[in-house]
Amino acid sequence: MFENSYVAQRIKKAQDLRERHINPYDNTLTRTKTNQSFLDTYAYLLQEDNEASTDSRQTPQSVESIVGRIRFIRLMGKACFVKIQDESAVLQAYISRSDVGDESFEIVKKFLEVGDIINVQGYAFVTKTGELSIHAKMCKILTKSIIPLPEKFHGLTDVELRYRQRYVDLIMNSEVRQMFVLRSRIVRLVRDFFEQKGFLEVETPMLHPIPGGANAKPFITHHNALGVDRYLRIAPELYLKRLIVGGFEAVFELNRNFRNEGMDHSHNPEFSMIEFYWAYHTYEDLLGLTKEFFAYLLKHLGLENILPYGESKIDFNRWQTFTYQESLEKIGGIPHNVVLDSERLRQYLLDKHIKIESTMSYGKLQDVAFSEFVESKLINPTFITQYPIEISPLARRNDKNPEFADRFELFIGGKEIANGFSELNDPLDQYERFQAQVAQKEAGDEEAQYMDEDFVRALGYGMPPTAGEGIGIDRLVMLLTNAKTIKDILLFPAMKPLRAESSTDNLTTTQEHNQT
Repeated sequence: MFENSYVAQRIKKAQDLRERHINPYDNTLTRTKTNQSFLDTYAYLLQEDNEASTDSRQTPQSVESIVGRIRFIRLMGKACFVKIQDESAVLQAYISRSDVGDESFEIVKKFLEVGDIINVQGYAFVTKTGELSIHAKMCKILTKSIIPLPEKFHGLTDVELRYRQRYVDLIMNSEVRQMFVLRSRIVRLVRDFFEQKGFLEVETPMLHPIPGGANAKPFITHHNALGVDRYLRIAPELYLKRLIVGGFEAVFELNRNFRNEGMDHSHNPEFSMIEFYWAYHTYEDLLGLTKEFFAYLLKHLGLENILPYGESKIDFNRWQTFTYQESLEKIGGIPHNVVLDSERLRQYLLDKHIKIESTMSYGKLQDVAFSEFVESKLINPTFITQYPIEISPLARRNDKNPEFADRFELFIGGKEIANGFSELNDPLDQYERFQAQVAQKEAGDEEAQYMDEDFVRALGYGMPPTAGEGIGIDRLVMLLTNAKTIKDILLFPAMKPLRAESSTDNLTTTQEHNQT
């Protein structure tokens, strides 16, 4: 890792500093202002008389102490200009031999490099070129950077490296940092909305004895103390509904879920969601709440109702609703008689060269047809309702037509953003559906759900009529920031391992070292 000649030179400089009794990783510092606060506080100097503001020897201001990473150095004999970056902004420092002394200036001249983190104390002034800066009276190294920053690191030549070494990406690209500041703000607004609506935030287990709440392949781990396998959470749904049984009437959880599935521009094996459950309400109530939720986000983020998204525009003034069957016919262009017949639909998909399994049920065939011919066309906010009961194992049957579920999914920008339904609270019906899922799993469906007898038992005590919904936070952030891939809005997305990372020899060696 540290065999590069440039790295070796920097390591040598760190050693030379120690020999001079200077700690290259000093922890004694003061900080009176962030860079942005400094710029805001002394902005008035830029408005003063031009002659006074360009005189670097003007009356000193209060001495301030700032810190940050060096992004640029320009040496000029007995003085230098240094650009210092902290989280808030970049600030220029002027350092001269006459102000900091011969010894300190020698350290600056011989040892300071781009990437080092320093502490500068001095007063505000405006340079002859009109830039508000700090005139240093003291400068010291806080952290010696031994790996040089790249000269050009804007994702233009190596996008994958940006994701693998996000810390460098964050150093070099302030726009990337701002993206994640915005993500944090979105998450806070999500929480605020539901708290204002009277929902209680709760936390449920991430290690499950039985994976449930969604059709997905789980990650498996082992609990040494108990001597049993556990599954990383694929959804918090069944635990949250247990809380509704227990008497809470409105709960939500901002949660991390894990699904052992493929990765693409909109899927990561671990992802964030909000799931919320609302007793004495139906899925129709959720439709209105979801519209209100998006209006709240757009307003508080200062966004317009028409947002750019890739080559399209999403108009939040144009919400629309289709039943599942209507969407296959009107949007997917599949003939009515084909949609209503399992064998015709199977042949239709084969004729379109769509890959399907010979054992796929009618509901699964409809699901494939929807994914292939409908989903990508749903750009403006679109609710799809009346899902086939077969692919909705946790949703309540419709009273008028038990073949359909009281369920909806929300699609925006061609992607599923939310999934909600009136919850199934009939324990006998739920037990039968779990049995059907078990049969599908035994037939080879790795994503089918397991039997959860404790959840059925909980329903046996009585769960009130309840509506529940899940909204994908990652896709929500992608939508609101016009991100092209989920990797752009995850600080540390899952990546294909490098050769060294995938070596079992390295893992064994590390484990043996730790044990010794």
